[in-house]
Amino acid sequence: MEAITAVESPHIEAINRQLDHCLPGVDLSLYGKAYRGKVRDTVTTPDDRYVLVVSDRISAFDFVLREPIPFKGQVLNQLAAYFFEHTSDLVSNHVEAVPDPNVTIAKKCTVFPIEFVVRGYLAGHAWRTYKAGRRTLCGNTMPEGMRQNERFPTPLLTPTTKAVEGHDEDTSAEEIVARGLIGGDTYDRLRSYAFSLFERGTQMAAERGLILVDTKYEFGTLANGTIVLVDEVHTPDSSRYFHSDTYEQLLAADKPQRQLSKEFVREWLMDHEFAGKEGQTMPTLPDSFRAAVSARYIELFEAITGRGFEPAVSDDPVSRVTRAIERALWA
Repeated sequence: MEAITAVESPHIEAINRQLDHCLPGVDLSLYGKAYRGKVRDTVTTPDDRYVLVVSDRISAFDFVLREPIPFKGQVLNQLAAYFFEHTSDLVSNHVEAVPDPNVTIAKKCTVFPIEFVVRGYLAGHAWRTYKAGRRTLCGNTMPEGMRQNERFPTPLLTPTTKAVEGHDEDTSAEEIVARGLIGGDTYDRLRSYAFSLFERGTQMAAERGLILVDTKYEFGTLANGTIVLVDEVHTPDSSRYFHSDTYEQLLAADKPQRQLSKEFVREWLMDHEFAGKEGQTMPTLPDSFRAAVSARYIELFEAITGRGFEPAVSDDPVSRVTRAIERALWA
């Protein structure tokens, strides 16, 4: 494989080396009831602990792409751990330990079947809906005359159902309660948590010269009924960020925003005639693009945390992760 040098990143050497040694996933069936999601491999152990391995797989349009991204799992896991720590005063979370850059040990909980998506700006799915002429999204009315990436007067909550397979579906508070997915009082509480978390994320992003555009939250309950924040929080897989220093200038010029998210992956796929629709062929991600995606994820980690990223370079990440899990579970 020819080394990629066009990507500007201080971590390009590590990225190039890891292109052939990404973490595709880990077989967790040895430890209990295992499940493989789009990006995360999880298992519930007999002693009711929850092991979550964040792989280097990447998904878009609810499809897992064939080629993994170096260090993507590490970025997601460590960034989620960072934000779980910095939001624990708002709502408890499921984290017990992070024994490896790609692994989180968490408390077992029952997850609500809804993703709470908060949108502060007219971007992504909201913009595509708006551009198609629709002005209602998940029960929210979007004002007339808005431009792409313009800030909403107030953030919108646009929940979606969690699909085991296929696409998540937009829904509304009324539909959620009517279908019995979540009770009315509980929904109101989760809604309040979501907006509080978005406000905190917005403040933290602003301190780092970024704008938190939109994000999604997932919640669950512990055996004692305590509500906890689960999965991930404010990562580039669950969130979209703009650079604040050029936001107004680019908005006024009707130009694309400089952003830190995986939206540019979706845009690349659409440019290659793939949007997850029937009859479309998933393109192959070239190594140069994989390296660019990796660099973008690392850039976001360093931008939002103010910390230097330390790539967990490994020729055998599966064995490394397995050893870390066994030490955490059986120590």
